[in-house]
Amino acid sequence: MKGIVFTEFFEMVEQAHGYEMVDQLIMDNELPSGGVYTTIGTYSHQEMVTLVVDLGEKTKTPVPTLLNAFGQYLFGTFEKGYPMFFKAAANAFDFLESIEKYIHVEVKKLYPDAQLPRFSTKRIGTDTLEMIYYSDRSMADFALGLIEKTFEHYQEKAIITRKDIVKNGSEVLFLIKKV
Repeated sequence: MKGIVFTEFFEMVEQAHGYEMVDQLIMDNELPSGGVYTTIGTYSHQEMVTLVVDLGEKTKTPVPTLLNAFGQYLFGTFEKGYPMFFKAAANAFDFLESIEKYIHVEVKKLYPDAQLPRFSTKRIGTDTLEMIYYSDRSMADFALGLIEKTFEHYQEKAIITRKDIVKNGSEVLFLIKKV
C-alpha cells in the first residue's frame, strides 16, 4: 500500500481526534514501519488494518464506518492532487468507468509497484451502473466512500446497493442507480 494512504489516514485522524490519537495509534501497535511513512513508500496493507481496527476500538466506531469515512476523506486528496482525472469525465458514471481504463493505468506509470484494487463496470441502461470491486485487501467500505464522494463531486445523486460476492469482501458488487 502506498505511503500516501497512511499519511492521509493520519491527517484524517488528527483532524477528527487530535494529534494525541495519532501518537497513541503509533505507540500502541507494533508496526513494521515503526509508524513512519513517506508518501511514495510502499508498506504492508496489514499495517493499515492494524491502525483502523485500533482506531475503531479507541473511538468505539465500527471498522466499516471508519473505512467509508477514510474513502470519503481521501477523495478530497485525489481531487486536489489529480484534477485532470475529474475534468476528463463528464459525470460520475464516466468517472467510475475510467478508474480501471485510465486512472489506474496512469497511477501504475507513476508507481509501478502500486498494488491497486481492480474494478469492472457495466452500464445497465442510462441510469444504472454495475461496478465490481476486486481486492485481496477486502476494503470495499473504503471504495464505497470513494464512490459516494464521486457522486457528490459531480453533483449527482445515486442509490448504491452493496452485495458481497465473496464472503470475505474481496469481491463486491456495487449496483449504482442514479436518482
